[in-house]
Amino acid sequence: MDVNTLILGAGAAGMMCAAHAGPGTLLIDHAKAPGEKIRISGGGRCNFTNLHAGPDNFLSGNRHFCKSALKRYTQWDFIDLVARHGITWHEKTLGQLFCDGKSPQIIAMLRDELAAAGADLWLQTSVAGVSHDGDRFRIALDREGQRISVRARNLVLATGGKSIPAMGATGLAYDIARQFGHAITDTRPALVPLTFSDQRFAPLSGTSAPGRATCNGIAFDEAILFTHRGLSGPAILQISSYWHEGCEITLDLDPAGTLFDTLRDQRQREGRRNLTTELARHLPARLVDHLAPELGLTGNLADQSDARLSEITDTLRNWHLKPTGSEGYRTAEVTLGGVDTAGLSSKTMMSAHTPGLYIIGEAVDVTGWLGGYNFQWAWSSGWAAGQAIRART
Repeated sequence: MDVNTLILGAGAAGMMCAAHAGPGTLLIDHAKAPGEKIRISGGGRCNFTNLHAGPDNFLSGNRHFCKSALKRYTQWDFIDLVARHGITWHEKTLGQLFCDGKSPQIIAMLRDELAAAGADLWLQTSVAGVSHDGDRFRIALDREGQRISVRARNLVLATGGKSIPAMGATGLAYDIARQFGHAITDTRPALVPLTFSDQRFAPLSGTSAPGRATCNGIAFDEAILFTHRGLSGPAILQISSYWHEGCEITLDLDPAGTLFDTLRDQRQREGRRNLTTELARHLPARLVDHLAPELGLTGNLADQSDARLSEITDTLRNWHLKPTGSEGYRTAEVTLGGVDTAGLSSKTMMSAHTPGLYIIGEAVDVTGWLGGYNFQWAWSSGWAAGQAIRART
């Protein structure tokens, strides 16, 4: 069987690429349905992009690599596509855009775009082998109990990274990329909860507080969630991309820096109020009770000197913790690292080693922040490769 373009992986990047790659495109996936990460994202409402998406929101060995694709297919282009399909949306926080309805609307939109482009979609199809005969790629596929040999002028790796193996993630793109001479940067889980071997926060499981998480000079102000095994919540997921084993993180439970003045004012007005009672007006009561022995939170407000109040608030603003690990790829939203961008064209996403080989989406060493940024990279890189393939054809 001959095709012009074979795309491996019917996720966000693969479907976007297939919608733009032109005639003779075949998109395959091992799953029973396309876009499984789209389906589960955003609590089922799909955080499909971010109003503020730009190069500064991405991590990569080459921070300039993502600029071309992001500039040529922007969040506004995808918002226009969503609007053309009659999908309504809302901004939740920090520029994060979600469907008013459910995430399958985005999958249906992409399937409609595929159909309009004339691309074929094969599901429950796995890759048994990939080679190149000097003229075309040769790919052995297993489908419905049969081995099918496909020849393709263009091959697109859009199978993602290692995150969420329960959905079938295997790192296949890395193996194929290596086969064609590409280097793979170190990969690890990103946007992932952090864990502590002593389960110190188990009594606080389910407690959430606004705060600032800092690691290696990078800080994020969002909610912090205490879990049975450690820390989660948006601020922790964000900082996990900058954390390495052995590193310390710092939590600031008073990021606005107003707690000291508030406690001092309340000491004048309500001096007989218990210190922990007052703190529980500004922090979750369970968290205050948990910290009380460690911080020596005893007595009334009137008993606390300015120096003592400063000591308490400084500690709450500089809570140093050393996680022992993370929840790993099992729950990581994305994979940090991937195919080294040095071997790819930032404009076309084509391999510098093998003409006709394209690598897009999460498989590439480009990782976005939490909040729709990784989907935007999928749309932008998929579009860039699709446009390049169409032009090459």
